[in-house]
Amino acid sequence: MTHHQGNQASGMRSKFERTPGVARSILMLFAFLAAVYACAAAGGYITATSVDTWYVDIIKPESTPAAWVFPIVWNVLFFLMGLSGWLVWRAAGSVDAAGAALSIFVAQLMLNFCWSVVFFGIHALGLTIIANLGLDAAIALTIYLFWRHSRGGALLLVPYFLWSLFATWLSFGIWHLNP
Repeated sequence: MTHHQGNQASGMRSKFERTPGVARSILMLFAFLAAVYACAAAGGYITATSVDTWYVDIIKPESTPAAWVFPIVWNVLFFLMGLSGWLVWRAAGSVDAAGAALSIFVAQLMLNFCWSVVFFGIHALGLTIIANLGLDAAIALTIYLFWRHSRGGALLLVPYFLWSLFATWLSFGIWHLNP
């Protein structure tokens, strides 16, 4: 039995055998980006309901960035998220092989959307902090699980994690300043 046949018989595949073809890889890159930006669009829809009204009127910490900063930062972060997920999928060779990591990735995307609902949709400032902490934990877990498949994919999430921690701090400040 050759080495190749032995790997197939035992269910193991070499990295070369796991690497998807170029067309499939490009298609999946667009699928990851589309999924992430769909989440961004849904959150943006909720955000738009209050960003020019309620959000303008609440007291914010002095370190709150100017309004124009948020869409730029979030677009970059969402791009990095999509790229990160794709790198993990590509390194693992399939969605099944990266199942736990990609499941937590999807969960943190859903928590990201939920944060928009809690903060901009229903203006529940105390609950926003809990949502932030859950999101922070989910992003940290995603980075940890992604590291097993793709260190580059994991590292691409670090700016997102840092921004989320900053958002947690801002949310706490907003909650404190708006009793």
